[in-house]
Amino acid sequence: MQVPIHITFRSIARSPAIEDYVRQRATKLGTFFDRILGCNVTLEAPHRHHRRGRHYRVHIDVTIPGAELVVGRTPDEGSAHEDVYAAIDDAFDTAGRILQDRARKQRGDTKTHEAQRRGRVSKLFAQEGYGFLETPEGEEVYFHKNSVLHHGFGRIDIGTEVRFVEELGDHGPQASTVVVQHASPPQLR
Repeated sequence: MQVPIHITFRSIARSPAIEDYVRQRATKLGTFFDRILGCNVTLEAPHRHHRRGRHYRVHIDVTIPGAELVVGRTPDEGSAHEDVYAAIDDAFDTAGRILQDRARKQRGDTKTHEAQRRGRVSKLFAQEGYGFLETPEGEEVYFHKNSVLHHGFGRIDIGTEVRFVEELGDHGPQASTVVVQHASPPQLR
């Protein structure tokens, strides 16, 4: 889709190379959101720093049905926008992410979280780094020490309550993302 693009240069000499680059980046926005009505880009170098040279600002105004999305990149003192192409890339990358998010929302795409199950540790082979969980339904589910979040494998014992996500492994069901709920009290020896 051909995106209508308007480019304004402020305090910067008009450059066909920069203009072509901005048009390429603006056209690419159409791959993220296919109903762009217009794109206005303003490039400016507000003032010259004595020691660091020029810093560039890129302002992008994208019009889509029912909304106007504005991206403005103003350099701060630690910014790497002394290169006009870097400033252009940064602003268009941000605009692309915003358009992708807008497209996802309009399509109704949402992240779905896998259902977490509850269980308790029924068998533990600490030296080998794995064990088995028993679910309230009486199923036995394998888990590996690397599946226990927050380095919790060392804190669990038989009877420890956990939440987990089940997936199909090579030898049957296995737990991934195991979260320790209640660690067993320490054993007195």
